[in-house]
Amino acid sequence: MKSFCKWMDSQSRLMKILFCLPVVDVLWAIYRIGGAIANKNALHLVLAVLWIFFGSTIGWVLDLISILLVNHIFWFQE
Repeated sequence: MKSFCKWMDSQSRLMKILFCLPVVDVLWAIYRIGGAIANKNALHLVLAVLWIFFGSTIGWVLDLISILLVNHIFWFQE
């Protein structure tokens, strides 16, 4: 999982923006879950799973805005 997170971080800003689109945003959900598991952070894992269910309606917009502004998704940087 850590290699997937590193791969996602290494992508260009354009690719990150494309990954924010609805339906494809599931990649960022996997990224969040993988990061939480790799860092052994139970709180982030719970929040990542909840993000899948509750963040899918507006979460992709938050991710898109965050990537445009700071080149990282709307999430905790670990």
